[in-house]
Amino acid sequence: MGFSRYLVVVHLLVATTFSVAYGDPLVPALCIFGDSVVDVGNNNNLGTLIKANFPPYGRDFINHKPTGRFCDGKLATDYTAEYMGFTSYPPAYLSQEASGNNILTGVNFASAASGYYDGTAQLYRAIPLTQQLKYYKDWQSKVVNMVGKAKANTIFSGGVHLLSAGSSDFIQNYYINPILNRAFTPDQFSDILMRSYSTFVQNLYDLGVRKIGVTTLPPTGCLPAAITLFGSGSNLCVARLNQNAISFNNKLNGTSQDLKSKLPGLKLVVFDIYNPLLDLITRPTDNGNVCKTIT
Repeated sequence: MGFSRYLVVVHLLVATTFSVAYGDPLVPALCIFGDSVVDVGNNNNLGTLIKANFPPYGRDFINHKPTGRFCDGKLATDYTAEYMGFTSYPPAYLSQEASGNNILTGVNFASAASGYYDGTAQLYRAIPLTQQLKYYKDWQSKVVNMVGKAKANTIFSGGVHLLSAGSSDFIQNYYINPILNRAFTPDQFSDILMRSYSTFVQNLYDLGVRKIGVTTLPPTGCLPAAITLFGSGSNLCVARLNQNAISFNNKLNGTSQDLKSKLPGLKLVVFDIYNPLLDLITRPTDNGNVCKTIT
């Protein structure tokens, strides 16, 4: 889907916000929700065509084998786990690795082709965000059974929870789905996604979560799929799609501020990936060798 640039910048932003720690991890757990940008193999176990468990995926990963990551190597969240001091990556919740002590430091619930809008995931037989939340509740129950309620609550409140979603809602659903794009303007569809986002954060908060990071949309009009579908034969970014992403990101920031104001103790960070990525795309020569490694 051309998200590799997206991954690098998310890594840089998250690692900057949550400082590197040596020895014990900086936080007790790292849990991840969202779409293909952060899926580490949950889709391997689903009846969906949206999978990455075959070559050339994974050729630059640790064992040079595909894992289900939509990348040739590590995801941004893998680097983030390393920078936080973890010695392993949060396993895919539907994988065999998500058992025993492996789950105490967090798990990954993300599913490629998922999004804020449940209909997006359902269209591709992926895991909707609402189901990811149900899996998270199951994970919490397992942790409580393993370490007791008091210690478990410390893990939930002290752990970092990352969310990456929204791109699939637009590129893989709204823009190509006449049922949606005839019923709603991009602005109205963004409002629907915001309500889902707000509900998701509120639900996490009610479950004891206090540290959440969410990424903005990238410049979606610059994604290869978007240029191919909507570029009218040009190889340039599609301006109207980028403008829709900017509008969505403004709403994401505003909604996040509202959530922080009404939920005491919530630390909610919005990572702006739009501008850094647009800079990489429009000024590649100013970024040295970085752009050569993230094609």
